[in-house]
Amino acid sequence: MAESTGVTHQVSQSRTAELTARAAIFSTDLEQLGRFTPVGEDDLPASYATLLAHHDHMTVTLEAYWESLVAVRVVRERLDSTIYARQSLLARHSDGAVVQYGIMSIDLADLPPNVREAIETGCAPLGRVLIKNNLLRDVELLALWRIETGDELAKHLGVPAGDVIYGRSAAIHLSGARAVDLLEIVTDHPTVPPAESP
Repeated sequence: MAESTGVTHQVSQSRTAELTARAAIFSTDLEQLGRFTPVGEDDLPASYATLLAHHDHMTVTLEAYWESLVAVRVVRERLDSTIYARQSLLARHSDGAVVQYGIMSIDLADLPPNVREAIETGCAPLGRVLIKNNLLRDVELLALWRIETGDELAKHLGVPAGDVIYGRSAAIHLSGARAVDLLEIVTDHPTVPPAESP
């Protein structure tokens, strides 16, 4: 039993180190996003299990769950050689509420030029771009997270700091090769932004 616990702890440390590295791409301290605790699927509230515990694109899952298309809002991005990374939000078309915060990095080297351009311009969520262009892809769920939101994440999602929400680490394999690394954090109680004054 002790050996199994040790292996689980080692996996947890490895996944947390991956999160820290992903946040550091944009000079963000992981603590600014929140306090991350690895959890199992059985530990997720039902709504979050539906949103996160699967091997599908989050774009598809969010649109089905909220019965609304989602649009991508790029927060920050960078390109190093062929590795493109961005922080982004997904917001419902229906009311503008932000339903996901994410950090992703993708190797653009072997992608068709039109797909690369669509990703870099942020014209659509990544999942929709890959599906529309019929690329052979497999989504791999790597870890599930319970998150006590830090100030930065709370601000992006419009929830109180310290609010408990959930997320996942995932990877996308294109034509059999791992090409995309993802941190996807969702809320099941999004805040609808106030209407703009006329």
